[in-house]
Amino acid sequence: MRRLVPHPVLAVALVLMWLILTRFSLGQLVLGTGVALVASWALGPLEPRTIRIRRWRPIPGLLVVLAGDVMWSNLRVARQILSGRIPASGVVEVDLESRDRAVLALLAIIISATPGTAWLGWNPRSGKMLLHVFDLREEDEWKTLIQTRYECRLREIFEWET
Repeated sequence: MRRLVPHPVLAVALVLMWLILTRFSLGQLVLGTGVALVASWALGPLEPRTIRIRRWRPIPGLLVVLAGDVMWSNLRVARQILSGRIPASGVVEVDLESRDRAVLALLAIIISATPGTAWLGWNPRSGKMLLHVFDLREEDEWKTLIQTRYECRLREIFEWET
């Protein structure tokens, strides 16, 4: 069955979404099923490698730091917007040590989930990440914050040696 439909949950979800977005009829069911099967087959070769958590202990600390940073960033961005002054936004280039896909993916999620920052890209050759900051005052402060507050904790969770 896995060979015929590599991602059965995705296929069923796509068919249901198709039927919700269109009017239910036998023709729409057949068409939605066809689209879902093609999408499922297309995603078959993209199977990611299994991610293994090496250490569980740093996870609660990372979540506490992240929750605090998100709350603090919300307050800072709201204050900036309500004050009416134009912030000095900019782009920062941060050197990352990690090449682990799980670390990079979670770092991108963390940065993009924090108000006032956005992950713009990562260069695998140089190991540099581009970070957009809504209110940029000190570039070095942001570089240190990303490297010590997030990357080192994620590396501790996912990589064998940090």
